[in-house]
Amino acid sequence: MATLVGELVRQQVSVIVTLESTNGALAAKAATQTIPVLFMQGADPVRIGLVASLNQPGGNLTGIDLFLTEVAAKRVELLHELLPAARSIAYLRTPTNPVFAETETQEVQVAARALGVELLFVNAGRVSEFEPAFATLVQRRADALLESGDCFLHTHCDQIVALAERHAVAAICSMREYAMTGGLISYGTNYLGARRQAGVDTGRILKGEKPANMPVQQVKN
Repeated sequence: MATLVGELVRQQVSVIVTLESTNGALAAKAATQTIPVLFMQGADPVRIGLVASLNQPGGNLTGIDLFLTEVAAKRVELLHELLPAARSIAYLRTPTNPVFAETETQEVQVAARALGVELLFVNAGRVSEFEPAFATLVQRRADALLESGDCFLHTHCDQIVALAERHAVAAICSMREYAMTGGLISYGTNYLGARRQAGVDTGRILKGEKPANMPVQQVKN
């Protein structure tokens, strides 16, 4: 990611847009303090240091907070409502996105403790790791599956749905497409609306507005 962003900086582009990527937003912040950057990502942008505040970003970055980590706890609660007898939930996350994973994990752990549910951590950073991850959660007798809101997992929604069906594991995801593909349930961000807003905000920057003066927007679920 750093290499890709560095290439854009060398080309002196007018604006850098990073969609659904915490890694991309952090790489852009590290690469330039002058080129405007518009991000759309799921971790709290203030908490991870992208902007000074939501209302006054204060630098060359602004964007859209997908509010994914903050509603991760709600996904745990919904899964527990569907399966009140569940005593363990496997949490599938991506280790290659450590900043997002860390912030989301904290929210999920708090929710699991409050419900008295054991959280089983299962990692998959590559497609080849999906099958071993499901084999692990089956072996550990997980009663349900919570999929991280990480964009890599979203990209491979079809494979995850198929594996959940094959192993008869009830699962929840943050992306609507998961349920549309055949998954059990989803709860999360309106991605389509967020992408449209990203286009609008990019246009504003190209017309001369400064990211420092453009409040970070939080999408509705």
